[in-house]
Amino acid sequence: MVRAFAGGLLAAFVATVLFAAPAGAQIDFSGPAFNILAPGEYGGLPANQYSTDQGMLYDALTPLQGHVTAADLSRYYLSEKFGVTGPIVRSEQTGRPGLQILRDSHDIPHIYGRTRDDVMFGSGWVAAEDRGLLLLEGLGPAYLATLDAPGIDPFSLVTSARSFTPSAQAVRFVAAQENLLRRAGPRGRQVLRDLQDWIDGINAYEASPEQAGPRLPRAKLTDAIAGFAFIGSIFGNGGGNEVANSDFLARLQRRLGPKAGAQVFRDLREVNDPEAPTTIDKPFPYDGVPTGPTPGALVIDPGSYRSAVSSAAADVTNGPRRLASNFIIAGPKHSADRHPLAVMGPQLGYYYPEIVMQGDLHGGGVDARGIIAPISPYVFIGRGRDFAWSLTSADSENEQQFLEQLCNPSGGKPTRASKHYLYKGRCRPMRLVDAGRLGPGGGQPARELTFYETVHGPVSGTVTVHGRPYAVALDRSTRGDEPIGELALSDLDSNRVHSPQQFFRAVNQFGTTFNWPYVDSRQIAYFSSGRLPILAPGTDASLPTPGTGKYDWRGWLSLNAHPHMVAPRSDTLLNWNNKPAPGWGAASDNYYYGSVHRVQLFRGFTQGMHEAADVSIMNRAATEDLRAIEVWPIIKRVLRGGRAPSKIAARAVALVDAWRAQHASRIDRNLDGLIDAPGAAVMDAAWNGIATAVMRPVLGPLTSNLAQMIPTTSGYFDPGWYGYVSKDLRAELGMKVRGPYSRRYCGHGSLTVCRKSLWAAIQAAAVELRTTQGSNPSNWHASAAVERITFTPGLIPFTMRWTNRSTFQQVIEFTAHAGH
Repeated sequence: MVRAFAGGLLAAFVATVLFAAPAGAQIDFSGPAFNILAPGEYGGLPANQYSTDQGMLYDALTPLQGHVTAADLSRYYLSEKFGVTGPIVRSEQTGRPGLQILRDSHDIPHIYGRTRDDVMFGSGWVAAEDRGLLLLEGLGPAYLATLDAPGIDPFSLVTSARSFTPSAQAVRFVAAQENLLRRAGPRGRQVLRDLQDWIDGINAYEASPEQAGPRLPRAKLTDAIAGFAFIGSIFGNGGGNEVANSDFLARLQRRLGPKAGAQVFRDLREVNDPEAPTTIDKPFPYDGVPTGPTPGALVIDPGSYRSAVSSAAADVTNGPRRLASNFIIAGPKHSADRHPLAVMGPQLGYYYPEIVMQGDLHGGGVDARGIIAPISPYVFIGRGRDFAWSLTSADSENEQQFLEQLCNPSGGKPTRASKHYLYKGRCRPMRLVDAGRLGPGGGQPARELTFYETVHGPVSGTVTVHGRPYAVALDRSTRGDEPIGELALSDLDSNRVHSPQQFFRAVNQFGTTFNWPYVDSRQIAYFSSGRLPILAPGTDASLPTPGTGKYDWRGWLSLNAHPHMVAPRSDTLLNWNNKPAPGWGAASDNYYYGSVHRVQLFRGFTQGMHEAADVSIMNRAATEDLRAIEVWPIIKRVLRGGRAPSKIAARAVALVDAWRAQHASRIDRNLDGLIDAPGAAVMDAAWNGIATAVMRPVLGPLTSNLAQMIPTTSGYFDPGWYGYVSKDLRAELGMKVRGPYSRRYCGHGSLTVCRKSLWAAIQAAAVELRTTQGSNPSNWHASAAVERITFTPGLIPFTMRWTNRSTFQQVIEFTAHAGH
C-alpha cells in the first residue's frame, strides 16, 4: 500500500503547532518508559523509512550485551510515555470531528477521541492504514483459527499469501459467538460496540482518499471475532499431543518391556521435574502424573495412526511454534529508588508486515499505550496510567485428544472408514464441516476444505487400540468461546485496573494460556491464565482419553487454582516460557520443563539497580548459548576423569572453555558473517553427538523418536535435550539430583563407558571441523550469516544480528500511583 507522508521542516512545525494533544491524555504516572518494535511501525508496500527504523535501533543494542547504560536506553529505544514525544509529523484527516490521530517521528499513531467510540474508530482506521496488507491476507484464514481445521496452520496461509474464503457454515459458527458477549452484561455489550466502531474505522479508511493501494473487502463484526482467535491459535494453546505420546510409550514398552518402558516414558516427559525452574515458588498442582489406576488413558498400537488430512494440504500443515517471549522484573528491594523495574515483551516472530502495530489510545475512559494486534481495537500488551503488563506463552493444557470408538450403525464390524462413533452408549454420526475454499498454492489447486467432527471436536485421523479402530478428535477449551478474552483487554485499557487483585480478575477472563506479569510503582505480580479443563479421575494428561462420555472434562480451573503471586520473596519475576510454579504439570506437547531452561540465563540481580541494569541482564542473556553456560560444566566434569583421545580433541575442549569464560556469546560484532569465537563452532559440531551419546544406550533406535518429540537442540536456546544431558550426567558423577531418572542412560550407567562416548563425540566434531575448516582450531568458526534475523515472507531485504529478544519490548518504571 502506498501512503503520502508530510515532509519537510515546515510541515513538521505546522503540525506541531496545530495539533497539540488534549491535556487530559497526559495523566501519566510512569517514570522512565521505553519500547521498541522490530522492524518498524509501517507495514505496507513499498516499504519506507518507517518500515525498518526501529529494527536498526533494535540491532544496535545487541552488541552491547551486558553493558547497557541509561544513555543507551534513550538512544536505542523509543519513548513509551503517553503523548507525542518530539515533533508531530502529521495529522490524519479522518473526517470524524471528535477524533485526532497524530503521527510522531517514528510514524506511531497517537489516537485521541472525545468519546470512546471515536477512539475505537481511530484504532480501526489505523489498523487498515498500517496493517492493511496483513488484514487483506488474514481476514479469511482467521476463520480457520476458530474452527481448528485438522492439519492446517492458518497463519501459514497469511505468510504464504494463500487465500481462504470462509463458508457460510464457518461464518455462522463465528457469528454465534457474539451472543457470548451479549450475555456478559454491560461490559460485554460495550466490547461489541467497540468492535463495531473498530470495523467502521477500517471501512472508513478503505473508502477514503488516503487508501491508494489494494482495497479490503468490506469488514464485518464476524471478522473481528474470528481474528481474535488468531492470537490463541499461534501463541496461546497447549497440549493436543497425546496420540504421539501414546505411540512413543507403546514403542518404548515394546523395546524395554511394560514396566521399564513406562518408567523411561515418565523420565522423558518430565511432567513435574522438581529441578525445573519456576516463575514463582508457591506450588499449584495441576495435570501431574497420576498416582492411581488410569482406565481413562489409552495406549495405541504403535505405528497405527493414519492422518485424515489430505495430501493437498500438506504444505500448510502445522509448523513449530517459537516460544521465546520473556519478562525480567526486579521488585522494589532491588531498585535504587524502590520502584519496580520491568523489561518485558512477547516474541511474536519476525515478519514484515509485523503482526502487531504500535498505538497510543486516549479518550472516553480509555488510556493505554503499547501494541495492538490488528484484529481488535485494544492495546493487548503495554501500559495504562499507573501499571504495565505483558505476556508470554504458558503452553498449559487447554487441548486434549479423545479417542472415539468407531461403530457401525447397522451393527456390523466397524472399520477405519466409519463415520459413526460411540458416545454415552449410542452410535452417533459424525458431523461434516465445510470450512470454506482454500485457494491454490504450493503446487496444489484450489479446493473445498472439509472435515468431520464429534462432540469433542475435529477429527484428525484414526488409530487402533488392540486392533479396534478409533477416531482421533481434538477438544480445545476455547473453541467457540474466543471473544470472551476481549473483556480482559477492555478492562486493561479502560482504567479499571489499579492493583494486582484487579489485574488477576481481568486477565482470568482470557481463555488462552499466557503468563501475565504486572508492575506498578510499588508492587510486582504474576498470573497464569487459561480456560483450563479439570480432567476426569482415571485419566492421564499425557495420553489420549476415551471419548465414551465417561471421561469428559469436569469443569474449569478456578481463578485461585491458577498460578499467581504478589510480591514474591525473591523480589523478582522471571519467565522465558518456563514452568509457572512447582507442581504445575507440563502439557502433553511440552518436553522442556526439565532441569535446564534458558530462564537460568537471567542472572546478575543486585541491590540499587536502575532500568539499564535490568536491560543489561536481558541483553547479555539474549546472545548466550544455553548449552555452554548451563550444561558444559557438567560435561567437562565427566571428561576430566579421562584422557583426551587426541590433541585436537583436547584443543576443542579448551576452545569451548575459553568461549564460555567470555559468556558464550553467539554475536558477530564485526559483521564478517562469523561468530566471534571458535568454541561456538565446536559446540555446534559436537552437541548432537554428545546428546545422542547420553541417551542412545537405553533408547537405541528410539533416540530418533525422542528427537521428534523434542529436538536435540533448537536455535541454541529453544527447547532441547539440555535437561536430559545435565540430569543424567550429574547422576553418573554421583552428584545430588532431585527427581532422579529411573535409570542411568549414558553408558548404561557406566561412567567409564559414558566418558569414552562423550570424548568420541568431541573427537568426531574436531575431525569434522579440521576437514572442513583447516588444521588450525583457532580459525574454526560457526557461521553467523545463517542465524541472522530475516523478516518473513521476504518482502524487505533488511536483516539483523541474531538475538533472542522479544519482538516488542517494554522497559518501564512507575514512580507514582493513581490515588496515592
